Amino acid sequence: MAEVGRLTKQDFQRLSHFRYQLRCFLRQSEDICRHYGVTALQYQLLLHLKGFEAREWATVGELADRLQAKHHGTVALVDRCEESGLVVRRPGRDDRRRIEVHLLSKGAELAELIAEMHQPELRHLQEEFHLPGWPELP
Repeated sequence: MAEVGRLTKQDFQRLSHFRYQLRCFLRQSEDICRHYGVTALQYQLLLHLKGFEAREWATVGELADRLQAKHHGTVALVDRCEESGLVVRRPGRDDRRRIEVHLLSKGAELAELIAEMHQPELRHLQEEFHLPGWPELP
């Protein structure tokens, strides 16, 4: 742990600015999600399913990790998304004890629509922070 007093005013300004920009993004995201009738957590679940590497499904444990949430909380979130017709649970292909969460067409379309609405703010963040791995702006 760093010793107290080692950070400069500029370090605090950078951290403050980063947290401010992050919070602005999250607030705008919450507003977009609310407009489309889902919570920010429901959208994140859909986004993680749509963006999961090499497949468009994930286990509850994988989703809990992506969401940085407890397993039981993720189960409850999947329940709500399933009740809304956004996702469906299926037994695991290799291990039937493992449950796979799959996007339904309604969930995939909603994820695409909401993700598209996030693009202007993502471009703003890219300009602000020049994030590695992001393509250059036109």
